[in-house]
Amino acid sequence: MSGRRKFSGTVKNIFIAIGKLLTYNITTIMFAALLLYMIITVVLYATSGHVTSYQVTVGPLTKNPVCTALALRTEEVVTAEKSGYIEYYATEGMQVRQNGSVYSLSNEEQETEAAALTEEQMEDVRSSASQFSYAYNSNRFYDTYSYKYQIRGTILQAAEDALSGSTGTGQTAQDSLTSEETGETSGEDTEADNGNVVEGTAETGETGTVNDSGNSQDSNGNVISVGNQDVYTAPEAGIVMYSTDGYENKTADSLVEEDFDQMSYQNENLITDGEVQPGDSVYKLVTSENWTLMVPLTDQMAAALAGRESIQVKFVKDGESQNGSLTIVNVGSQKVARIDLVNGMTRYAEDRFLEVELVVNTQSGLKIPVSSIVEKEFYTVPLDFLTLGDNGDTQGFLKEVRNGDSSSTEFVNVTIYKRIDADGNEITEGTQDTSGGLCYVDKDTLKEGDVLVKPDSGETFTVGNTDNLQGVYNINQGYAVFRQIEIMDQNEEYCIVEQGTSYGLRAFDYIVRDGSTVNEEEIVYSGSN
Repeated sequence: MSGRRKFSGTVKNIFIAIGKLLTYNITTIMFAALLLYMIITVVLYATSGHVTSYQVTVGPLTKNPVCTALALRTEEVVTAEKSGYIEYYATEGMQVRQNGSVYSLSNEEQETEAAALTEEQMEDVRSSASQFSYAYNSNRFYDTYSYKYQIRGTILQAAEDALSGSTGTGQTAQDSLTSEETGETSGEDTEADNGNVVEGTAETGETGTVNDSGNSQDSNGNVISVGNQDVYTAPEAGIVMYSTDGYENKTADSLVEEDFDQMSYQNENLITDGEVQPGDSVYKLVTSENWTLMVPLTDQMAAALAGRESIQVKFVKDGESQNGSLTIVNVGSQKVARIDLVNGMTRYAEDRFLEVELVVNTQSGLKIPVSSIVEKEFYTVPLDFLTLGDNGDTQGFLKEVRNGDSSSTEFVNVTIYKRIDADGNEITEGTQDTSGGLCYVDKDTLKEGDVLVKPDSGETFTVGNTDNLQGVYNINQGYAVFRQIEIMDQNEEYCIVEQGTSYGLRAFDYIVRDGSTVNEEEIVYSGSN
């Protein structure tokens, strides 16, 4: 009896121990299972082959070179004919017509009055300052002075307009000048100022002026005496600039290598609040839209541009582009691209040095590494045998199936990788003429010796002809899928392929960087490029 009790107690203790083990260590068992799974995953990853992926981008084969160009224009420095205190009518960068008013000289310093700018004028100033700040380059600090002159002229003209509008006289000195130039006076306009009289003739716009200094209006409109001021006009139409830098008389043939040194470049401001003397430079007039960019080149760039007669130039300052004629010349020992332009000068009249992009790579497409390209063999089948399935959506062929002495056909769904016409050119949606063309079919879909039947005809074709296509392995879905490509241009490392090819690539697809490391339909573990 005691032995039976002892055995019963032992069995009970065993079950209690098993129960405790299962209850107490269930978390440990789950953790062990998870750890085992992670170990297996790491081992598989470490022992499997890895590929480096590359994301397809859109663009040219290589970046276009960005260079610093020296701008040459038709410029004329206008000097003062006599001494006097100057007042400006034209702003920096303003286009004036021939005989348009630019500045005036008087024997006495003009009294300045405070004038508040309108909100609209202030907004124009803020907008101009914001644009300059955005495009500022510390390596071209001299641009700051050009901008200073420009904004000063803008504020000066705005203040002048505000004061002129509040004088209450009904006609300012510049208003009188406008009337004199255009001949819009009727009869005689008489302004009493210390006995000075200005007479205007409506028909001719000519004046006979008598004043204390004895000046009279020039027959070409170069100077007009109004009150106690002599108002000077532009000798010809052009853009007014209030700075000089010594390049005004330089031409493409007279440049020397030192002229391209931006570190020694100096720009002199002509705007002054004081008295000017005869012969002092007052302003500069840019008189032609024809201008020239001189771009220093490396030997490699000169070789790349050799043989070109024209080139597209993109201005970094504002992103605008234009075409110009191209000539490679020598300035001393420096090779220089001379680019002659016939418009667009107005936008850059204040810039002597300009950052420009020489657009030499005009072809753009999908950019891929040369190492990613592989070749695959396909069956070629006449396009005339291609038909649609019963649902009208899937493409394929009617394959002959023999059963003893009888035969029938079955529809075989296929993927068409490429279609070409009789001349070997790829057929697109815009060129649907399939007469005499071929299509490329995967060799896993058909077999050599298969007999295809032409729809609505007894004509047959035996599969066997092959050809190769170039392509890459797409891995968007985690396994390698062949995509055919058409190469447009290439160098040693990269090539440009066409967009929109049948069964081809799209922008931002992921492909295998080295196509020789994988096989089609292989599951891949990829790393970024």
